[in-house]
Amino acid sequence: MDIKLIVTQTCSHYKNLKRELENLGLNYELCYVEDNPDLVSEYRIRHSPNVMVNNEIVCRGMVSEGELKKLFNL
Repeated sequence: MDIKLIVTQTCSHYKNLKRELENLGLNYELCYVEDNPDLVSEYRIRHSPNVMVNNEIVCRGMVSEGELKKLFNL
């Protein structure tokens, strides 16, 4: 499973989401929109954070650890 956390460098929420993913033992790649303009246009990223799984945006905005558990069947 390929998980990407797509965020802006100034996002105040992504650090919490990052910690929740780590607490669940999920490996992910951190992608900043400023460094990946192709992701912004291809996936119509307008806000931060975003969770992408296998090239599909599955969460836009902040989600709880409980929502992540449900999403990843944990």
